[in-house]
Amino acid sequence: MSETNPGEPVPEGTFCHLLDYMVQNEDNTGKCINNANLELVDKFFYLHDMLSVDKDADAAVETRIRIGWNKFRQLVPLLINKDISLIVRGRLYSNRVQSSMLHRSETWPVRKENEVALQRAEMRMVRWLCGIKLQDRVPSKELRELLGLDDVIVVLQQNNLGWYGHVLRKEDNDWVKKYMEYEVEGTRPRGRPKKTWREIVEKDCYARKLNSEDAMDHSRWRNQIRDD
Repeated sequence: MSETNPGEPVPEGTFCHLLDYMVQNEDNTGKCINNANLELVDKFFYLHDMLSVDKDADAAVETRIRIGWNKFRQLVPLLINKDISLIVRGRLYSNRVQSSMLHRSETWPVRKENEVALQRAEMRMVRWLCGIKLQDRVPSKELRELLGLDDVIVVLQQNNLGWYGHVLRKEDNDWVKKYMEYEVEGTRPRGRPKKTWREIVEKDCYARKLNSEDAMDHSRWRNQIRDD
């Protein structure tokens, strides 16, 4: 990656460094990298994930929920078919719908509002799948048990921890591992800063009594993050 325009240089090395540069330079002038003019935008779709300069998961969660609903509606004839057992329908939902909502979620710095949005969308689908109305007041946990379904937030945390363990097992000179510890220079905005992905995943590790040494054993780590 090379800088072809005068001015502040983009930190060398990775696409992620370019994102950091764009976040810090909000003058809407864009950049020219390798003779290609890049427009400076607030968010864009990249590798099936929505990236945003806001450094949060709002845009990504909103996009994946919409994709999940599209997938659910495609499968409605099967998902509400009472000739198919609830367990089988639950597996179909998990493999096709829930997985599409959580695609690329391994690095989402989710906030409580994101978790609520995901759970609300999932429970609307689950009630539809089970033929249950909100007025019936059947607990969400009971409906998930009927389907053999894990809570979407539990699966999200497992995805995050799985990726975290994968990065920890990498060599110290691996660029992904280096970038996980990369500190963006510049002043923080006023007010309480948003939690980073690493802060969130380390909090999940603390709640599950996990440490970085555990991640060195892949099988053990996988079993521990799935042991709820």
